[in-house]
Amino acid sequence: MSKRIYVGNLPFSATEDEVREKFSEHGEVISVALITDRETGRPRGFGFVEMDDDAALAAISALDGQQMGGRSLRVNEAQPRREGGGGGGGGGYRGGGGGGGYNRW
Repeated sequence: MSKRIYVGNLPFSATEDEVREKFSEHGEVISVALITDRETGRPRGFGFVEMDDDAALAAISALDGQQMGGRSLRVNEAQPRREGGGGGGGGGYRGGGGGGGYNRW
């Protein structure tokens, strides 16, 4: 089995090869995906690494909090995406109309 690892707070200059090299010190890296902004194509500062279970656990414990490009990495097991995608809360009754106190006639 393999695990997906979330890697946050990456330097914007980080490349997939640099991330692969850092994680391969702890075992075989199956894949690396650095997330970019869909409109600008610029890096968003996080990504995912896929490794075998044992290697993933070793990498998480060794690399969480480590420095890369002057930034402290946040490394943990990736959580599955929730259904429904993005977009904030909203909903609920927002009040509305109601002519309280002002009479312009």
